[in-house]
Amino acid sequence: MNKKDQWIMGIETSCDETAVAIIKNGREMAANVVASQIESHKRFGGVVPEIASRHHVEQITIVLEEALNQAGITYSDLSAIAVTEGPGLVGALLIGVNAAKAIAFAHGIPLVGVHHIAGHIYANRLVAEMKFPLLSLVVSGGHTELVYMEEHGHFEVIGETRDDAAGEAYDKVARTLSLPYPGGPHIDRLAHEGEPSINLPRAWLEEGSYDFSFSGLKSAVINTVHNAEQRGEKIVPEDLAASFQQSVIDVLVTKTGRAMDEYKVKQLLLAGGVAANKGLRAALEDKFANNPGIELIIPPLSLCTDNAAMIAAAGSILFEKGIHSGLDLNANPGLDIAIHNDK
Repeated sequence: MNKKDQWIMGIETSCDETAVAIIKNGREMAANVVASQIESHKRFGGVVPEIASRHHVEQITIVLEEALNQAGITYSDLSAIAVTEGPGLVGALLIGVNAAKAIAFAHGIPLVGVHHIAGHIYANRLVAEMKFPLLSLVVSGGHTELVYMEEHGHFEVIGETRDDAAGEAYDKVARTLSLPYPGGPHIDRLAHEGEPSINLPRAWLEEGSYDFSFSGLKSAVINTVHNAEQRGEKIVPEDLAASFQQSVIDVLVTKTGRAMDEYKVKQLLLAGGVAANKGLRAALEDKFANNPGIELIIPPLSLCTDNAAMIAAAGSILFEKGIHSGLDLNANPGLDIAIHNDK
């Protein structure tokens, strides 16, 4: 083993996945272990914070050991340990943060706190090297944002959701159609079997705005279903899913395209759990894959949902910049990614 190699361990426990990964030299994935809790939360139709925290406590040691075994290293080989400090569920975050602090203290390893969304963006660096300036479209259960980056570690949010995030809207529409949690994959599947034949709104907001709003779209879907029931009409679920998804994708792709033109970026990165949506991936590829001078990067499905490889990848950059956290690091459920620039 080359002692000059950089080995970063990442820990992610912001929601309902207990994840530990080890990244070599910033971009090479040596281990990526994820213990999902979806089956435990499915019966409740969403994540129950207390249950999530208890599962993290049960799984964290097992997942840590498995990651070290996969990478074939020990704690003494680590250059630093990166951990999600926020945003997320505070109880869940605390499990990962305290595990990371314990390891850092016991083994004398530098500690690096990472923003969860920065992690999603840096998952793309495990696919291709980042070229600046770039734009990242972040689409997840809790976040829908356009993030502009001029250099490593600097994040400028130029557009964000004003109400429901796209993933949140997907889950609520799925519930209206009596589909199981998480709803996104089920809506995506149905959408590919139907036609976007139902007229649903697109929220463009003010002229020039890069912000998003999906609450009105969600309400329109619910009203469409209820009105049809009152009239004794039958809504074709596949067509409703296709119409809903088309509305979401139209807004995401159109606003992203405008931002790319205005900011003159070299790369477009897709990030977040909804980045696994086949309809969105296809629409971005169709619109931007052959765009001269702009490279489109879409991570594999395994790096779209919450994982620790993305946290280690983002932590590697902070570590190289000499940005470390103290042992007083705490969970910060409302951590702002723009404030994170100045850590």
